[in-house]
Amino acid sequence: MNTKLIGAYGEQIAARYLRGEKYSILAANYIAGSGEIDIIAQKGKVICFIEVKTRKEGGLFAPAEAVNYHKQNNIKSAASAYMNRYKLKNETRFDIIEVLLSEENLYNVSSINHIKNAF
Repeated sequence: MNTKLIGAYGEQIAARYLRGEKYSILAANYIAGSGEIDIIAQKGKVICFIEVKTRKEGGLFAPAEAVNYHKQNNIKSAASAYMNRYKLKNETRFDIIEVLLSEENLYNVSSINHIKNAF
């Protein structure tokens, strides 16, 4: 499975996880300017802009470490565009969901780590 397919699979897993946690999915793969937001979800009155990072378990670095300062700024810019487009005034939050896949079988999820207020 190539990295693009692994990423898309991880986003599906993350969306399923969020629904199980009583979030409503508002949008997926939202693009504005140079930023893309993997998942926009809402729980209560809070709108969450979520970056999903999917990796095979056993890597040297945590998946969240790939969300650097530049990536964070692109996500924040796209989030601002989303809020302005829909004229929303809700509280917002920026999360990261790490999806770790088994090395033996990439279709087996080893763990899901939801980092709230990641940046």
